[in-house]
Amino acid sequence: MAEPILAVSGLVKRFGGVVATDNVHFDVTRGEIHAVIGPNGAGKTTFVAQIAGQLRPDAGRIVFAGEDVTRLSGPQRSQRGLARSFQITSVFRDLSALANVALAIQAHAGHSFRLWRRADRDAALVEPARAVLADVGLAARAHVKSGNLAHGEQRQLEIAMALATRPKLLLLDEPTAGMGAEDSERMTAFLATLKSRYAMLLIEHDMNAVFALADRITVLVYGRAIATGTPEAIRGNDAVRAAYLGDDMPDRVA
Repeated sequence: MAEPILAVSGLVKRFGGVVATDNVHFDVTRGEIHAVIGPNGAGKTTFVAQIAGQLRPDAGRIVFAGEDVTRLSGPQRSQRGLARSFQITSVFRDLSALANVALAIQAHAGHSFRLWRRADRDAALVEPARAVLADVGLAARAHVKSGNLAHGEQRQLEIAMALATRPKLLLLDEPTAGMGAEDSERMTAFLATLKSRYAMLLIEHDMNAVFALADRITVLVYGRAIATGTPEAIRGNDAVRAAYLGDDMPDRVA
Protein backbone atom coordinates (compact mmCIF):
# COMPACT_ATOMS: atom_id res chain seq x y z
CA MET A 1 0.00 0.00 0.00
CA ALA A 2 1.15 3.55 -0.76
CA GLU A 3 2.55 5.73 1.99
CA PRO A 4 -0.28 7.41 3.92
CA ILE A 5 -0.80 11.13 3.47
CA LEU A 6 -2.55 10.98 6.87
CA ALA A 7 -1.82 8.55 9.71
CA VAL A 8 -3.71 8.62 13.01
CA SER A 9 -2.70 6.42 15.93
CA GLY A 10 -4.31 5.91 19.34
CA LEU A 11 -6.58 8.97 19.06
CA VAL A 12 -8.67 9.66 22.18
CA LYS A 13 -11.08 12.50 22.93
CA ARG A 14 -13.23 12.74 26.06
CA PHE A 15 -15.98 15.14 27.06
CA GLY A 16 -16.41 14.56 30.78
CA GLY A 17 -17.33 10.91 31.18
CA VAL A 18 -18.13 10.46 27.48
CA VAL A 19 -15.41 8.97 25.28
CA ALA A 20 -16.17 10.52 21.88
CA THR A 21 -13.05 9.08 20.19
CA ASP A 22 -11.87 5.78 21.62
CA ASN A 23 -8.29 4.78 20.65
CA VAL A 24 -8.83 5.19 16.91
CA HIS A 25 -6.19 4.11 14.40
CA PHE A 26 -6.80 5.40 10.88
CA ASP A 27 -5.00 6.38 7.68
CA VAL A 28 -5.62 7.84 4.24
CA THR A 29 -3.29 7.02 1.37
CA ARG A 30 -2.45 9.39 -1.45
CA GLY A 31 -5.20 9.50 -4.09
CA GLU A 32 -7.62 7.54 -1.89
CA ILE A 33 -11.14 8.34 -0.73
CA HIS A 34 -11.47 6.92 2.78
CA ALA A 35 -15.02 7.26 4.11
CA VAL A 36 -16.01 7.32 7.78
CA ILE A 37 -19.56 6.24 8.53
CA GLY A 38 -21.57 5.48 11.65
CA PRO A 39 -24.88 6.21 13.38
CA ASN A 40 -25.74 9.59 14.90
CA GLY A 41 -23.56 10.16 17.96
CA ALA A 42 -20.83 7.82 16.71
CA GLY A 43 -18.19 10.56 16.99
CA LYS A 44 -17.64 11.25 13.28
CA THR A 45 -17.62 15.05 13.44
CA THR A 46 -15.52 15.02 16.63
CA PHE A 47 -13.04 12.78 14.85
CA VAL A 48 -12.68 14.99 11.78
CA ALA A 49 -12.50 18.14 13.97
CA GLN A 50 -9.39 16.66 15.60
CA ILE A 51 -7.86 15.94 12.21
CA ALA A 52 -8.56 19.51 11.07
CA GLY A 53 -7.22 21.06 14.28
CA GLN A 54 -10.50 22.46 15.62
CA LEU A 55 -10.28 20.10 18.61
CA ARG A 56 -7.16 18.90 20.41
CA PRO A 57 -7.10 15.17 21.23
CA ASP A 58 -6.50 13.99 24.79
CA ALA A 59 -4.17 11.27 23.55
CA GLY A 60 -2.79 9.93 20.30
CA ARG A 61 -0.83 11.19 17.33
CA ILE A 62 -1.75 12.74 13.97
CA VAL A 63 0.85 12.66 11.20
CA PHE A 64 0.15 14.54 7.97
CA ALA A 65 2.47 14.41 4.95
CA GLY A 66 5.19 12.97 7.15
CA GLU A 67 4.94 15.66 9.85
CA ASP A 68 3.52 15.28 13.35
CA VAL A 69 0.75 17.91 13.41
CA THR A 70 -0.97 16.80 16.63
CA ARG A 71 -0.25 20.08 18.41
CA LEU A 72 -0.59 22.40 15.43
CA SER A 73 -3.56 24.75 15.07
CA GLY A 74 -6.18 24.52 12.34
CA PRO A 75 -4.65 27.40 10.31
CA GLN A 76 -1.20 25.82 10.58
CA ARG A 77 -2.57 22.53 9.25
CA SER A 78 -4.37 24.39 6.46
CA GLN A 79 -1.07 25.95 5.43
CA ARG A 80 0.38 22.45 5.18
CA GLY A 81 -2.39 21.28 2.84
CA LEU A 82 -5.39 20.19 4.93
CA ALA A 83 -8.67 21.68 3.68
CA ARG A 84 -12.03 21.11 5.34
CA SER A 85 -15.62 21.58 4.23
CA PHE A 86 -18.33 21.67 6.89
CA GLN A 87 -21.60 19.83 7.48
CA ILE A 88 -23.42 23.19 7.39
CA THR A 89 -22.56 25.31 4.36
CA SER A 90 -20.14 28.10 5.30
CA VAL A 91 -19.89 30.66 2.51
CA PHE A 92 -20.17 34.46 2.51
CA ARG A 93 -23.77 34.71 1.31
CA ASP A 94 -23.63 38.41 0.37
CA LEU A 95 -20.58 37.96 -1.83
CA SER A 96 -20.40 36.48 -5.31
CA ALA A 97 -19.13 32.98 -5.92
CA LEU A 98 -16.01 34.51 -7.47
CA ALA A 99 -15.36 36.71 -4.44
CA ASN A 100 -15.76 33.73 -2.09
CA VAL A 101 -13.08 31.75 -3.92
CA ALA A 102 -10.82 34.80 -4.26
CA LEU A 103 -11.07 35.30 -0.50
CA ALA A 104 -10.09 31.68 0.11
CA ILE A 105 -6.99 32.18 -2.04
CA GLN A 106 -6.21 35.45 -0.27
CA ALA A 107 -6.59 33.96 3.20
CA HIS A 108 -4.44 30.93 2.36
CA ALA A 109 -1.70 33.28 1.16
CA GLY A 110 -1.75 34.88 4.60
CA HIS A 111 -3.34 38.21 3.69
CA SER A 112 -5.73 40.03 5.99
CA PHE A 113 -9.49 39.77 5.62
CA ARG A 114 -9.70 43.55 6.02
CA LEU A 115 -9.01 43.76 2.29
CA TRP A 116 -11.87 41.43 1.36
CA ARG A 117 -13.76 44.12 -0.60
CA ARG A 118 -10.93 44.18 -3.12
CA ALA A 119 -10.47 40.42 -3.44
CA ASP A 120 -12.66 40.07 -6.55
CA ARG A 121 -10.87 42.99 -8.26
CA ASP A 122 -7.33 41.72 -7.81
CA ALA A 123 -6.20 39.90 -10.97
CA ALA A 124 -3.76 37.79 -8.96
CA LEU A 125 -6.76 36.42 -7.05
CA VAL A 126 -9.49 36.58 -9.68
CA GLU A 127 -7.79 34.55 -12.40
CA PRO A 128 -7.03 31.49 -10.24
CA ALA A 129 -10.50 31.86 -8.67
CA ARG A 130 -12.12 31.71 -12.10
CA ALA A 131 -10.08 28.61 -12.91
CA VAL A 132 -11.27 26.86 -9.74
CA LEU A 133 -14.90 27.77 -10.43
CA ALA A 134 -14.56 26.35 -13.93
CA ASP A 135 -13.05 23.20 -12.46
CA VAL A 136 -16.13 22.61 -10.29
CA GLY A 137 -18.65 23.57 -12.97
CA LEU A 138 -19.60 26.99 -11.58
CA ALA A 139 -17.94 29.26 -14.18
CA ALA A 140 -21.31 30.56 -15.38
CA ARG A 141 -22.31 31.39 -11.79
CA ALA A 142 -19.18 33.38 -10.94
CA HIS A 143 -20.97 36.71 -10.41
CA VAL A 144 -24.05 35.33 -8.65
CA LYS A 145 -24.29 36.06 -4.92
CA SER A 146 -23.62 32.82 -3.10
CA GLY A 147 -26.82 33.29 -1.10
CA ASN A 148 -28.76 33.09 -4.37
CA LEU A 149 -27.14 29.83 -5.47
CA ALA A 150 -29.04 26.58 -5.15
CA HIS A 151 -28.12 24.49 -2.10
CA GLY A 152 -26.14 22.00 -4.18
CA GLU A 153 -24.27 24.84 -5.87
CA GLN A 154 -23.41 26.33 -2.47
CA ARG A 155 -21.89 22.99 -1.45
CA GLN A 156 -19.89 22.93 -4.69
CA LEU A 157 -18.73 26.48 -3.98
CA GLU A 158 -17.58 25.50 -0.51
CA ILE A 159 -15.53 22.67 -2.01
CA ALA A 160 -14.19 25.13 -4.61
CA MET A 161 -13.00 27.33 -1.74
CA ALA A 162 -11.22 24.33 -0.25
CA LEU A 163 -9.65 23.44 -3.62
CA ALA A 164 -8.45 27.04 -4.00
CA THR A 165 -5.98 26.42 -1.18
CA ARG A 166 -4.29 23.68 -3.25
CA PRO A 167 -4.84 20.97 -0.63
CA LYS A 168 -3.06 17.68 -0.25
CA LEU A 169 -6.07 16.25 1.59
CA LEU A 170 -9.75 17.22 1.55
CA LEU A 171 -11.77 16.68 4.72
CA LEU A 172 -15.39 16.55 3.56
CA ASP A 173 -17.97 16.61 6.36
CA GLU A 174 -21.28 15.38 4.89
CA PRO A 175 -21.08 17.13 1.49
CA THR A 176 -24.59 15.88 0.56
CA ALA A 177 -26.23 17.11 3.81
CA GLY A 178 -29.62 18.68 3.17
CA MET A 179 -29.77 17.52 -0.43
CA GLY A 180 -32.53 15.64 -2.20
CA ALA A 181 -31.80 12.51 -4.21
CA GLU A 182 -31.03 14.31 -7.49
CA ASP A 183 -28.69 16.88 -5.94
CA SER A 184 -26.98 14.13 -3.95
CA GLU A 185 -26.36 12.17 -7.15
CA ARG A 186 -24.93 15.28 -8.81
CA MET A 187 -22.62 15.91 -5.86
CA THR A 188 -21.48 12.29 -5.91
CA ALA A 189 -20.71 12.54 -9.63
CA PHE A 190 -18.83 15.80 -9.01
CA LEU A 191 -16.70 14.30 -6.24
CA ALA A 192 -15.94 11.34 -8.50
CA THR A 193 -14.32 13.76 -10.97
CA LEU A 194 -11.90 14.85 -8.21
CA LYS A 195 -11.06 11.33 -7.13
CA SER A 196 -7.88 10.84 -9.14
CA ARG A 197 -6.44 14.20 -8.07
CA TYR A 198 -7.06 14.51 -4.34
CA ALA A 199 -6.93 12.31 -1.28
CA MET A 200 -10.19 12.66 0.66
CA LEU A 201 -11.47 11.84 4.12
CA LEU A 202 -15.22 11.64 3.59
CA ILE A 203 -17.77 11.81 6.41
CA GLU A 204 -21.12 10.94 4.86
CA HIS A 205 -24.58 9.66 5.79
CA ASP A 206 -25.69 8.88 2.22
CA MET A 207 -24.73 5.24 1.78
CA ASN A 208 -25.21 5.36 -1.99
CA ALA A 209 -22.60 8.14 -2.16
CA VAL A 210 -20.26 6.29 0.20
CA PHE A 211 -20.36 3.01 -1.69
CA ALA A 212 -20.03 4.80 -5.05
CA LEU A 213 -16.97 6.83 -4.02
CA ALA A 214 -14.96 5.16 -1.26
CA ASP A 215 -11.87 3.02 -1.75
CA ARG A 216 -12.01 2.10 1.94
CA ILE A 217 -14.58 2.61 4.68
CA THR A 218 -14.13 2.89 8.45
CA VAL A 219 -17.17 2.37 10.66
CA LEU A 220 -17.35 4.31 13.94
CA VAL A 221 -19.73 3.27 16.72
CA TYR A 222 -19.62 5.07 20.10
CA GLY A 223 -16.24 6.52 19.17
CA ARG A 224 -14.65 3.16 18.32
CA ALA A 225 -13.58 2.02 14.86
CA ILE A 226 -15.27 -1.38 14.67
CA ALA A 227 -14.21 -2.16 11.09
CA THR A 228 -12.09 -0.85 8.23
CA GLY A 229 -12.05 -2.33 4.75
CA THR A 230 -13.08 -2.11 1.14
CA PRO A 231 -16.73 -1.39 0.36
CA GLU A 232 -17.22 -5.06 -0.44
CA ALA A 233 -15.73 -6.13 2.89
CA ILE A 234 -17.79 -3.63 4.87
CA ARG A 235 -20.93 -4.62 3.00
CA GLY A 236 -20.42 -8.23 4.06
CA ASN A 237 -19.36 -7.56 7.67
CA ASP A 238 -21.90 -8.99 10.12
CA ALA A 239 -20.76 -6.72 12.98
CA VAL A 240 -21.25 -3.65 10.80
CA ARG A 241 -24.70 -4.80 9.74
CA ALA A 242 -25.71 -5.40 13.34
CA ALA A 243 -24.32 -2.08 14.59
CA TYR A 244 -25.28 0.25 11.80
CA LEU A 245 -26.06 -0.62 8.23
CA GLY A 246 -28.71 -3.31 8.66
CA ASP A 247 -31.16 -3.44 5.81
CA ASP A 248 -30.30 0.07 4.58
CA MET A 249 -27.09 -1.06 2.88
CA PRO A 250 -27.12 -0.62 -0.91
CA ASP A 251 -27.73 -3.85 -2.79
CA ARG A 252 -24.59 -3.39 -4.81
CA VAL A 253 -21.30 -1.55 -4.67
CA ALA A 254 -20.97 1.07 -7.40
